[in-house]
Amino acid sequence: MNPKNTLEKIKENVESYVGEKVRLKANKGRKKTTIREGVLENAYPSIFVVKIEGGYNSVRRVSYSYSDILTETVEVTVCNEETKIQIS
Repeated sequence: MNPKNTLEKIKENVESYVGEKVRLKANKGRKKTTIREGVLENAYPSIFVVKIEGGYNSVRRVSYSYSDILTETVEVTVCNEETKIQIS
């Protein structure tokens, strides 16, 4: 398995869903996970950014690296009306 090739495939897959609504399931360690929904805002060479709408008109942006998806620290699911697609 070629890790660079796999990271490139993950990056291309994430880039194809920029602007879509996604669900993030992030492992925070010690059996703690957080689940958030937001919009995949942008994909950069090393990271991708998700914009999360909070309460009281607050907006939060979180960023993760593509290796987080590869190591399964973060699971990204695209939330379309008709289907749910797992990015991996």
